[in-house]
Amino acid sequence: MANLDSLDKKILSLVANDARIPFLEVARTCKVSGAAIHQRMQKLTQMGIIKGSQYILDPEKVGNGTCAFVGILLRDPKDSDRVMKALMKIPEITECHFTTGNYDMFLKIYAHDNAHLLKIIHEKLQSVGIQRSETMVSLNEPINRQMPIFND
Repeated sequence: MANLDSLDKKILSLVANDARIPFLEVARTCKVSGAAIHQRMQKLTQMGIIKGSQYILDPEKVGNGTCAFVGILLRDPKDSDRVMKALMKIPEITECHFTTGNYDMFLKIYAHDNAHLLKIIHEKLQSVGIQRSETMVSLNEPINRQMPIFND
């Protein structure tokens, strides 16, 4: 775990809430110079704590109204690298996690609608070497936030 001081944590809280916040506004809020914020941001990026910034698209507004989570059990867990490479080629998969419990992997998929989701599962997922899958469709997403920065 990185050794973060209170200024680092305050900066991270501000930029995680709004990646477009100007450094000078961060500096004013933190009561330090703009140069200090710039140096801290560079340090946090070099440490790999900040992995970049991005625009967040609304999946439904760009035509992907169905969000689903798919737990998959591999035919052979030794094939995980090969399966991962195949999954990377499926653009509708936005997240993939290796997990404990009932599944080897847990995927997050966006599709246009349920028919498109079914096509992804049958035509793309079934061909990568999975034994079985279980799909759960998200009905609503009432919480979607950045991980909080805890002050010990």
